[in-house]
Amino acid sequence: MKVARFSHGESISFGIVDEEEHELVVLKADPMFAGYDPTGERVPLAEAKLLAPVIPRSKVVAVGKNYHDHAAEMGGEAPAEPLLFLKPNTAVIGPGDSIVLPPESSQVEFEGELAVVIGRIARRVSEADAASVVFGYTIANDVTARDLQRSDGQWTRAKGFDTFCPLGPVIDTDLDLERGTIETSVNGERRQEARLADMVHSISAIIAYASNVFTLLPGDVILTGTPAGVGPITTGDTVEVSISGLGSLANPVRSA
Repeated sequence: MKVARFSHGESISFGIVDEEEHELVVLKADPMFAGYDPTGERVPLAEAKLLAPVIPRSKVVAVGKNYHDHAAEMGGEAPAEPLLFLKPNTAVIGPGDSIVLPPESSQVEFEGELAVVIGRIARRVSEADAASVVFGYTIANDVTARDLQRSDGQWTRAKGFDTFCPLGPVIDTDLDLERGTIETSVNGERRQEARLADMVHSISAIIAYASNVFTLLPGDVILTGTPAGVGPITTGDTVEVSISGLGSLANPVRSA
């Protein structure tokens, strides 16, 4: 099932995507908390603006160097344990929203990723039980000011600017992770391509590891790492991250 958060007219709503009819089945409330209770209304997809499908209540947890080839291109090996960092929820934007290049950086780069949306309170969850706390999956772009990442010696500022966490277009509650693939293109030119199964640390392992550090809350988002091929973006570019079964997340780039 695919769940969207969207605006139509004056209202913001949640809906189930009816792909055959190209419509949204409007729900009474956020299904993460209220279940799938329809209002009886349907909205044509063409008339709706898809928004970030979730605004994290507390945090975006991200994993660095979780593909061997990306770790190598960054000048090292993949960590033996998941390398965690946080992005603020104020970095989140939705499909079609602009990635804004901050004046503090001269080297902003894209990082296409699969994102996991947490659906239940999770504290010290085992790998075996990790799937039970997942609401679904969406697409992310872990935008990074690479020059600041190098100069700061840690990643908070480089990863945390407003607009540096595009999410969308929908949440898929039943994504096929074993056969899924991810691609990122800039202005139509493919820059990244990998299988989701090529992650160093599995989603279950990441959830278990992260939930041993801090409690994961419903609506929290976990970014699972990016494959090789990251590179710079400039004003006028369009970055598009695609995951099989999930669709595509496209965002234009502009200066502040």
